[in-house]
Amino acid sequence: MKIKTITKPYEEVMAIEPPKHFKPKKTNIFWQTLTKVISQPALITSHFKGEKIGMEKLGKDEPALILMNHSGFTDFEIAYSMLYPRKFNTVASIETFMGLDWIMKPIGIFPTRKYIADLQLIRDIKYCLTKNKSSVLMFPEAVYTLDGTCVTLPETLAKFVKMLGVPLCMLQTHGVYLHVPAYGYVENRDVPIRAELKYLLSPEQIKEMSLDQIKEVIDKEFSFDDFRWQQENGIVIDEDFRADGLHKVLYKCPHCNTEGKMDSKGIHLTCNECGKKWELTERGFLKATEGETEFDHVPDWYRWERECVRKEITDGTYGYDLPCDIMMFMDWKALYKIGTGRISHNAEDGFHLTTDDGKLDYRQSSRSMYTCESIPYWYQIDDVIGIGNNKALYYAFPKEQKHMVVKSKLAVEETFKLINEQKRAKQAEKTEKTE
Repeated sequence: MKIKTITKPYEEVMAIEPPKHFKPKKTNIFWQTLTKVISQPALITSHFKGEKIGMEKLGKDEPALILMNHSGFTDFEIAYSMLYPRKFNTVASIETFMGLDWIMKPIGIFPTRKYIADLQLIRDIKYCLTKNKSSVLMFPEAVYTLDGTCVTLPETLAKFVKMLGVPLCMLQTHGVYLHVPAYGYVENRDVPIRAELKYLLSPEQIKEMSLDQIKEVIDKEFSFDDFRWQQENGIVIDEDFRADGLHKVLYKCPHCNTEGKMDSKGIHLTCNECGKKWELTERGFLKATEGETEFDHVPDWYRWERECVRKEITDGTYGYDLPCDIMMFMDWKALYKIGTGRISHNAEDGFHLTTDDGKLDYRQSSRSMYTCESIPYWYQIDDVIGIGNNKALYYAFPKEQKHMVVKSKLAVEETFKLINEQKRAKQAEKTEKTE
């Protein structure tokens, strides 16, 4: 999906009045039916099948928190079909309202700003549950998965579930990622899509369980792997463009360890540095055309890249400073181009974004982010790194070394983990001394 962009000076963009907060609207049968009908063509063409497990435990009008994994836009079409005619509100990132607020509001969608502490979001969710008497659908991963497995979840999710004290359900999909991979907006593949709507925990169970126990239940539900699902179910993807864009995620060669020299076209993934080539087979495996197959599973390769980034962080060698184009989100009318600048990132200082004219000088610390918006071909514009706060959202599009977009995401997540690990180690040491 493309969005409108407008070129404006930074100071004019900052003067734009941000969208006013609105209370989530209670849906009605007209909008519920309309959204379900609109969703059907995409689901029919993808041979969609859904299953409900234990949902008889949830009262007809009983509000619940429904978590859903996030793999593509088809997730919304699945949700509005599977949950019908249950009343529910949906949490969505604020930038998805650009040009669409007229339809998003009446179908019960309300916005939040991703990756930052948003107390208003908690108030809005409570409003939905208590005033609207509606369930709430959330995508706790916040962005599409890049490798077909779970994106990093916020550490506070279990505490949030316990605080709400309403039934917890899970809507899990399989095949959406394979249907339209998020790593490049390639053409749709002919992949059957499946979904399970499952009742997980009652309010009574949640009250009795510890945070660790709730987290264990959530982690188990989010331990999906779309490539493994394809392999185990013998699903054949025979399109001749099935590997297009895969180098955006698998950016580092495991044969020569070179970064940013990978390329993908058709059914092959190639390192332009050493010449090594792999085929993405019809059943979702990676296979070297010659020599050893270092990784035959896409998520394993991606996990190795994560480990490499973590080592760079601990060694003190991770970091970059790149020229970029910069855009901003301020309202729902458009995305605003404010010029060119530089974006830098390292574990100690976090992100630093500046415009060439010096009018923008924005920093975001590593301690404030458990993940970040790092998406290839974002809204069909280019590979993007998104950061920001309650005042504005900033989008940097690197002009070179574009593999740093995905690498940044891994670095942000691993840095945050290391910070928390150090914090827990200090607390344990302090506890040990007092004892």
